[in-house]
Amino acid sequence: MKWQGKTVGYALTGSHCTFEEVMPVIKRFVDEGANVVPIVSHSFLTTDTRFGTSASWQEQLRSITGNELITSIVQAEPLGPSKLLDVLVIAPCTGNTTSKLANAMTDSPVLMAAKSQMRNQRPLVIAISTNDGLGLNAANIAKLLVTKNVYFVPYGQDNWVQKPNSLVANMDLVPETCEAALQGKQLQPLLLERYHI
Repeated sequence: MKWQGKTVGYALTGSHCTFEEVMPVIKRFVDEGANVVPIVSHSFLTTDTRFGTSASWQEQLRSITGNELITSIVQAEPLGPSKLLDVLVIAPCTGNTTSKLANAMTDSPVLMAAKSQMRNQRPLVIAISTNDGLGLNAANIAKLLVTKNVYFVPYGQDNWVQKPNSLVANMDLVPETCEAALQGKQLQPLLLERYHI
C-alpha cells in the first residue's frame, strides 16, 4: 500500500462546510496504510454548525483514524522533538490559520504542529479554504508559497460570482500533493481554472 509505514499528521481548522469533503480523504490515507494523527483547532473542537456538531465530527475522526485527537498546544509540542510526522497536512486551512502561519504565530494545536514540522524541515501541506484568499490573505498565501518545505494543494476560485475573493483547494488532491511533497515537489498545476460554483 502506498502509505504503508508513513505517519501523516492531518490537521483540521474551522472551515466547517469542508469537513464532509475531507473525511473520505482521511479514510483514503488510512485505507492505503498510513497511520493518521488527527490534530484539531479550537473551532473544530467547540463549534456546532448547520454542517454538524463538534461531537459528531470528533467521533468520525476517531473512528476513521483509530487515534485520539491532539486538541491542545501541549499535546502538539512533542511532535517536533519526536519527529513523528512524515508529512503534515492542514486541510481545510482557514484564512485565519493561513495568516497566523505566515506571520509566525503559534496559538493553536494546529499551528504548534505546523511549527514543529517546519522546525524539522519536513513537508507541510496546506489546503486553503478562505473567503479572502484574493483579498487581505493574498499576501499571506504569497509568503507561504515561497517558504521552504511548504506546499499547497491546488486551488481555485470556488464562486467568483458571489465571492470573488474566495479560494478553495481541491481536497481530492490532498494525497497526491502530500506524495509530491515527500519528494520535495509542488503538485502542478497549482492554480485550477473553474474549480466549482
